Amino acid sequence: MSLFRMVILCGLIYSTHLLAMSPGESAIDFELRDQNDSVVKLSQFKNKYIILEWYNYDCPFVKKHYESQSMQTLQKLYKDNDLVTWISIISSAKGKQGYLETAKDVRAKMNEVGSHADFVLRDIDGKVGRAYEARTTPHIFIIDHKFKVQYAGAIDSIPTADTADLTKAKNYITSSMSKIMLNEKPSPQKTKPYGCSVKY
Repeated sequence: MSLFRMVILCGLIYSTHLLAMSPGESAIDFELRDQNDSVVKLSQFKNKYIILEWYNYDCPFVKKHYESQSMQTLQKLYKDNDLVTWISIISSAKGKQGYLETAKDVRAKMNEVGSHADFVLRDIDGKVGRAYEARTTPHIFIIDHKFKVQYAGAIDSIPTADTADLTKAKNYITSSMSKIMLNEKPSPQKTKPYGCSVKY
């Protein structure tokens, strides 16, 4: 199957409007179960920096970052920093692309792709994704140590599924974190997300 056909089947969307949630607003607290079937509450990471990554393992745009090891490299970089927590969120509904039914399935997928996320959470009913208005996979939100959203949007500046574009793109996670951890505002703070539509 061609990449173009995969993209169409995956439900590629280029968001035509920005998120309702704006940088500077308080993050929305939530509870979800992780890869060990333990309950994780977002507010338990207050006083840390939090990176939220909406994830669908079968999306070509997600594969771009995982098959190249780009995402895992970023995850490990920040996981090794005790001030940062990386959380991947799966909002795919049962029967939809990217759905993982059990914690065991999540662990298996993490091992398969080599994820270094601190937590991979299942948002099966989509309540958390809808609360954040997550529209694409990947879709990134960065929350500072004061529990304020400081960045929301795309992972980088070139909206394609081509791994060759990674070296040419501005990565918004690294550029934002370099500012946020110095108590400065990232530039930009909000971008249009791109990727596969979240499979609510």
